[in-house]
Amino acid sequence: MYAIIEVGAKQYNVKKDDIIEVNKQVVAKGDNIDIDKVLLISDEKKVEIGQPYVKGAKVQAVVLKQTFGEKTTAYKHRRRKNSHWEKGHRAQLTELKIKAIVLGS
Repeated sequence: MYAIIEVGAKQYNVKKDDIIEVNKQVVAKGDNIDIDKVLLISDEKKVEIGQPYVKGAKVQAVVLKQTFGEKTTAYKHRRRKNSHWEKGHRAQLTELKIKAIVLGS
């Protein structure tokens, strides 16, 4: 069984016991959260597609940690002008472990 969920503005394909990194959520380490924005649920025999979300379906997850992503750098150089700049950025992430996928009624 798997589900496609929406967290923030991104979509994730999850199964039970998956560990995913999502954009930072305002929750503490060890908290249980329910994600009710489920776009699709599929088990072995049938597929439920939401319009836009599956009614009554939710994904239960636990927060493992708050972390930072890899550093990305942006660099711009103008030839013959002795002008350049460099900026770095690390995305703030929340690591979630999927505990269960609950079907809608």
